[in-house]
Amino acid sequence: MRKLAEEVRDLVHEVAGRVVALRREFHSHPELGFQEHETSARVSATLSELGVEHRNGVARTGVLGTIRGVAPGGAALLLRADMDCLPIREENEVPYRSLRDGLMHACGHDGHTAILLGVAHVLTRLRDRFRGSVRLAFQPAEEGLGGAEPLIAEGALSDPDCEAAFALHLWNSLPTGTIGLREGAAMAAVDEFRIKVAGRGGHGAEPMATADPIVAAAQIVTALQTIVSRNLDATDSGVVTVAAIHGGKAYNVIPESVDLLGTLRSFRPETRLLLRQRVREIAESVARGMGCRAEVEMIEGYPSTINDPTMTRFARKVAEDVAGSGKVVDSRPVMGSEDFSYFLRKVPGAFVFLGSNNPEKGFVHPHHSPRFDFDESSLTVGVEFLSMLALRFLEERPARR
Repeated sequence: MRKLAEEVRDLVHEVAGRVVALRREFHSHPELGFQEHETSARVSATLSELGVEHRNGVARTGVLGTIRGVAPGGAALLLRADMDCLPIREENEVPYRSLRDGLMHACGHDGHTAILLGVAHVLTRLRDRFRGSVRLAFQPAEEGLGGAEPLIAEGALSDPDCEAAFALHLWNSLPTGTIGLREGAAMAAVDEFRIKVAGRGGHGAEPMATADPIVAAAQIVTALQTIVSRNLDATDSGVVTVAAIHGGKAYNVIPESVDLLGTLRSFRPETRLLLRQRVREIAESVARGMGCRAEVEMIEGYPSTINDPTMTRFARKVAEDVAGSGKVVDSRPVMGSEDFSYFLRKVPGAFVFLGSNNPEKGFVHPHHSPRFDFDESSLTVGVEFLSMLALRFLEERPARR
């Protein structure tokens, strides 16, 4: 295995420039979820160059590639990269700046796609060294539109039947070269809520003749903040955020209604249900007490991303060999959400954080920021890690306990 690891590292260095070039190409041409036509075409063309069998148009714009070892039989696993961008106007002044105004790769998906293509380069050169199959899943629409479920429904985990699934995420909260892992809940479940506070409008000078939805909405926002502090166990985690308030257009007119938009974050299914219940109860009760009416809509988002303990420990061993034990850390639970959670509901696996922060180079801005960018030297770490992860999984076939 040591000799194979050296071969992998040599191949990673060989493809490093190509991976960076692909990342920059993807970054310059961002596409929203289920609209990744150019991105998937580029992925398909690259896989064809490498001789990787693949299917296009999976879940509309996804691509599924399969690299099979020369020996028959063996295990199979899935490696996933997401391809979509965000509706953000980029503020970085770099040669690879987004060419599409209002669209930007502000979460590292351009890097994820480039990394997985680098893995394809490495593994195709080593087909004679492993038995089994590696499914490469280039997924559309991770950013809220839910591309994982249709990709799974259209065969991402079958033919070959994958026994495990892994993915990584470039992470600007960790230094470049660092790999973060966590057993159990790694990322939170997400739900969206919409509250319409309906009252009775009128003149701002005569509030006694109205049922003021703005005052009721303000009281609701304040009351919602007690859910986490007064309804959750102190050892549990949850977030209730009201992120938008819309109501009224004139300084002297009390409107008929006010709309509140917000998000809920949680790790445990029981907590998720409790947050939904309390938001509804508080909004309806407070509004009623102020002479108004609250209409509450809950929109279910992604479930928690739960890493299998056995697969996480296995991934940690690989990470320590690739990055060094001093560069592998226990990552904290993240309140952001990920639809890789749907893969982990089907098969055991792990979602891994790949450090990409480098203050000396200015790569310090958070995800979803118009100034987000990452240290491209992290790309080769990702290629080597995922390549070794696949090879060692096929060799060792770690059993879930």
